[in-house]
Amino acid sequence: MNIKNNLISTDFIDSDNSAIIRFANETVGSEQDQTQKAIKLYYAVRDSIRYDPYRIQLTPNGLRASTTLNQGYGYCVAKAVLLAAAGRAVDIPTRVGFSDVKNHLSSEKLKQVMQSDVFAWHGYTEFYLNNKWVKATPAFNQLLCDKAGIKPLEFDGINDSIFHEFDQAGDKHMEYLNEHGHFDDVPFQAIVQAYKKHYPFLTELIDQQPGMSIEGDFEDEAISS
Repeated sequence: MNIKNNLISTDFIDSDNSAIIRFANETVGSEQDQTQKAIKLYYAVRDSIRYDPYRIQLTPNGLRASTTLNQGYGYCVAKAVLLAAAGRAVDIPTRVGFSDVKNHLSSEKLKQVMQSDVFAWHGYTEFYLNNKWVKATPAFNQLLCDKAGIKPLEFDGINDSIFHEFDQAGDKHMEYLNEHGHFDDVPFQAIVQAYKKHYPFLTELIDQQPGMSIEGDFEDEAISS
């Protein structure tokens, strides 16, 4: 298997950025084991970068890993890209994957804006560890999960960690709908076109002002339904 492309810095997965390199190195410390490094990176991105679907920048710079690191927040795609970049920065092959999911963790404001509970092109990261690809989803941080009453996704570097199927009460939380595959870099145009298709009311916003900003704090307003 040729994994050369999964180690190089790209426009979005800018693993050669000095801030990304510093973040990755400080996170893994003296750890040499690839699996343990991936685990450390996963939890660092999951919990130190807030999940925020209220502020989405649909521009190349907005989805760049270094931008998300600098901002300290991002939605699922942005956080997956950051984790992929951090992995490459410490010589772990990575790629990004996408699926459509029915997400029951939302807020009244987000439901009103999206007019749907289907999240098109939900993003996750894949690490190449022990001769196989392992999926990791760093989207929902611990504090958000605690407030919303769902279990945070754990990652052991061996098993896929993809979706929160149930919340802490045992109720359905997230449903897998459709797989879009994995990519060595962010398929930016495909994501933009998918958002326009699934959320047509956002088309004008995307075209005129490539981003979405909703007043409020998703972490405080999130509900699992």
